[in-house]
Amino acid sequence: MGRIVIFLLLLLAAPAMAQRGTETIEPLVVTVGVNHAPPYRIIEADQKSGLYVEIFEEIADLLGWQVHYREAPFRRVLRMVSQGEVDIMLGPLRTDARDEQLEFVAPAFPPERRLFFYLNDTHRIERYSDLYGKRIGVLEGARYFNRFDNDENLMKESAPRYENLMLMMARGRVDVVIAPELVGLYTVRQLDLAARVSPFFVPGERSWIAVAKDSPALAYADDIRAALKLIEMNGTHEALVLKYLENSPQ
Repeated sequence: MGRIVIFLLLLLAAPAMAQRGTETIEPLVVTVGVNHAPPYRIIEADQKSGLYVEIFEEIADLLGWQVHYREAPFRRVLRMVSQGEVDIMLGPLRTDARDEQLEFVAPAFPPERRLFFYLNDTHRIERYSDLYGKRIGVLEGARYFNRFDNDENLMKESAPRYENLMLMMARGRVDVVIAPELVGLYTVRQLDLAARVSPFFVPGERSWIAVAKDSPALAYADDIRAALKLIEMNGTHEALVLKYLENSPQ
């Protein structure tokens, strides 16, 4: 184990020294596109935090990078990638369509169940077939699981934020909201809604640090993976995950 740590430190030292060790080479500056989705990504005027952001900040610090954030709805961030305005995304799921524009460099973030939230007992979801005939709130541009994403017989209503979707449910505009576990529970608590979680859920997939294929940051893919391995081995990654899990409502 000690040899692995030394190897990783040496691997990280090369780009860090190149960026920090001379007057003539500036640190790599990366633009990270993020949608405001607490507790994963909290991007406000006086606050940039959240589980995904804090994990990435640890990696960027090891690499000596300067990081700028651009906040926009998820679908807009995807467009910004295609337009060359964003270098990195934090937390997208991997799909064939996204593979065309993004290199999925490191599965840095833990998998989460996809939950179905409801207010009225008649909208409780016990099996997949219960979704038919329901108006389902989904995040614009998001992917949840293949059968659901590709099912043209489902009635889906989209919005740019999960807060919008939960408020749409409170106003009767949708019957059910699908959301990843932490962000769904966080949003319900923040809005003080009496929403409940359906028995039917879908296991989650790991989400990624993804780099735009035309970004200079892609040359550092191996360094991102090495930095991630290092913060996993020194316990930083686990501590951050536990910090947010322990603060989530049960």
